[in-house]
Amino acid sequence: MGTERPASDADLRFLAMALALASRGLGRVWPNPAVGCVIVRDGRVLGRGWTQPGGRPHAEAMALAQAGAAARGATAYVTLEPCAHHGRTPPCADALVAAGIARVVSTMEDPDPRVSGRGFARLADAGIPVCRGVMAEAAHAVNRGFLTRITLGRPMVTLKLATTLDGRIATATGESRWITGPEARRLVHLMRARHDGILVGAGTARTDNPMLDVRDIGLEEAAPVRVVADARLSLGTGSRLVASAGAIPLWVACGPQAPPAEREALESAGAELLPCATGPGGAIDLADLLTRLGTRGMTRLMCEGGARLAAALLRAGLVDRLVTFTAGRTIGGEGTAAIAGLGLRRLADAPTFRLADSRRVGVDLMSTWERD
Repeated sequence: MGTERPASDADLRFLAMALALASRGLGRVWPNPAVGCVIVRDGRVLGRGWTQPGGRPHAEAMALAQAGAAARGATAYVTLEPCAHHGRTPPCADALVAAGIARVVSTMEDPDPRVSGRGFARLADAGIPVCRGVMAEAAHAVNRGFLTRITLGRPMVTLKLATTLDGRIATATGESRWITGPEARRLVHLMRARHDGILVGAGTARTDNPMLDVRDIGLEEAAPVRVVADARLSLGTGSRLVASAGAIPLWVACGPQAPPAEREALESAGAELLPCATGPGGAIDLADLLTRLGTRGMTRLMCEGGARLAAALLRAGLVDRLVTFTAGRTIGGEGTAAIAGLGLRRLADAPTFRLADSRRVGVDLMSTWERD
């Protein structure tokens, strides 16, 4: 077995490069993790790779192909433990061994039971020193969605809210376009592209009639799956979501009480139905919906409304990250609140988040809050 040596400043620099490459795959590689790999020898980058759309090829295979024979004797920087199981492609750990890689620097063990230490063990058995646990926190942040699916069986949930200073999303007449500026709206499209699915409630789908696609940033092909929580299938075939179901996947979560005629109409239009359990009042059981999405491989889900769905996710403790875009205007109490009633009687029962980041986006303020 090879002997590990501590990570150097150069190791940190090249692993940070691999993490930046890994983030390119977010929203496009599920159910796989988004991994980056850099092959380096004598301070020179010989190959770079990241997980490709659909999850194949893997990052290591891309980087090794680019490096070619020069990979022999080089160091591989990989943002997650190399896989050790046979799937549609051979194990990446075996590929690194076969290429003659002399050293591996990596972040964290892959919790997937098919890997879970076996990749590192395969490298060590081949006599390749493995420096592991480097920049693990940053790697966890990149692949939080994948890790959430593996450990909790559901995708990571980001709740996005665009509000006025007083937390309103529409006037009393229902006018909501546009509360935030164009820079914030473009950033939301980038957020969509970096998620596997976008979730909205049936009320928002009917009232706003959105497309929930990716526009104006050159990533139209990265449009996520649109998911609508619609227990009674009230969406209707005239919806823009339904009309575009043949081009961009549309999954509609419905309850057992959904009328057969509506089921048939939506399926004929190209939508896929997700039968889910329902809770009090006949609403979709969101924990059940998220579990079903996780079973289908979804790792990152962004909720874009409405107020009742946001409240239901918060009440159930299912929001992992809260991203708010705050515009410098007020509407007043007669406007529509961003989050419906939570039924709280004590402040101690309020869902809490810690501020992770805050920055100006055009004329608006973007804040990212992580679940406490």
